[in-house]
This record gives sequence, structure tokens and C-alpha cells, in this order.
Amino acid sequence: MIETSNTTKEITQTKEVPNSEKLLSIILSLLEDRKAVDIRTINLKDKSTIGDFMVLASGHSSRQVITLSNYVMRTLKNVGISGTKPEGAKNGDWILIDAGDIILHLFRPEVREFYNLEKMWEGYIASPDEVEKL
Repeated sequence: MIETSNTTKEITQTKEVPNSEKLLSIILSLLEDRKAVDIRTINLKDKSTIGDFMVLASGHSSRQVITLSNYVMRTLKNVGISGTKPEGAKNGDWILIDAGDIILHLFRPEVREFYNLEKMWEGYIASPDEVEKL
């Protein structure tokens, strides 16, 4: 049985699809609750047309990365976002979830270090204080 955070329960009860800031909050809470590590948020608003935010997070193993992906997918469905399919979920090295305005990358640490997406987006990585203000 999947447990959901209070934030997710509140959204699910309203049956409204959350805006990008609220969805970001839900995803970040879920990742923290499920022990994802090195969670980074990249603010893409007014900088890119691919979405409002990009989230990068790691799991300790392929199994944890796949499990994180499954929790995110169920949560997205519960908040009214359907039709999203994770890419790379078969092997669990790097899973991409496009949730509309939020793009989520889940990695094993070695794969994340190899591709180093943070370097490409380093000017846009939000500090923890900035994330809380969203």
C-alpha cells in the first residue's frame, strides 16, 4: 500500500490538477519522504519552453530509482495528471518523467555523475530557500 503525504491527500480531495508550483511541492515532498538523495530543483520559468521546473534526484540503487518512479507516477495519477509514461524504467539507471510543467530525472548516483546535467543547467539551480518560496 502506498502512503501519501498530507499535501498529496489535500490535492487529491479537491480533484483539481495542481499548478506547477503546487505540483513541484508535491513531487519534492514525495521524494524526500521516500529517501531520494541530492534533490535539486532547476527553475526554468521564463528561461525555457520545455517546462517550468526540472527536478533531479538520485536513489541508492536501481531498485530504489524504479520504486521512486512508481510512487511519482501513482501520485501524478492521483492528482489528475494522466497519460504520463516514464522513460528508462526498465533498467532503473536514469528515469525521465515528463509531468507537463515539471520534468523529473531520477538517477543512480554513478549515472547522474556521468551525465552531469547540473553542469548544463548550473546557472538555474534553485537554492533550498528559493524552492521554499515557490
